[in-house]
Amino acid sequence: MNNEMEPRHKAIRHQQFNDYVFNEVVPFIRSQTSPETPVITCGASFGALHSANLFFKRPELISGCIAMSGVYDLTEYTKGYFDQDVYYNSPMHYLPNLSDPTILQQIGSSGHIHLVTGSGEYEDPQANRRFAGVLQEKGIPYELDIWGTDIRHDWPTWRRMLPHYLGTRF
Repeated sequence: MNNEMEPRHKAIRHQQFNDYVFNEVVPFIRSQTSPETPVITCGASFGALHSANLFFKRPELISGCIAMSGVYDLTEYTKGYFDQDVYYNSPMHYLPNLSDPTILQQIGSSGHIHLVTGSGEYEDPQANRRFAGVLQEKGIPYELDIWGTDIRHDWPTWRRMLPHYLGTRF
């Protein structure tokens, strides 16, 4: 999100982040738990895009996501820059074209795709509805939960949302 950085370099850093999670964080979790322990990503705001993207890219490693107050089109953040790396890290772009039945089955069987947002100040419930539409078109089960107009895009919101989901869905 650094507006002083060249967009291509942002894309490179984004891919480095993905590689770090896939190649270091998940193996570390496995080394401390067991191969059967589910790894479920979670994030708020830009982190919601990250958590969903990590899951949709590697459902054999990650078992689901809780995405709070997200926008799932990476071009919302790239200010017009678009290349192959942006495409493959923007679920709104690549999911409609995903056709691999094995990957779609892994995604669909997770049981933990939670898109949660408020309707208050700085929230974008329409972005969540659009993304839910992509999931529906692909036949991927998900939960879309849009909270009220008193729920704004801020940390107190996510401090309410996450415990709610952990306590009621897991």
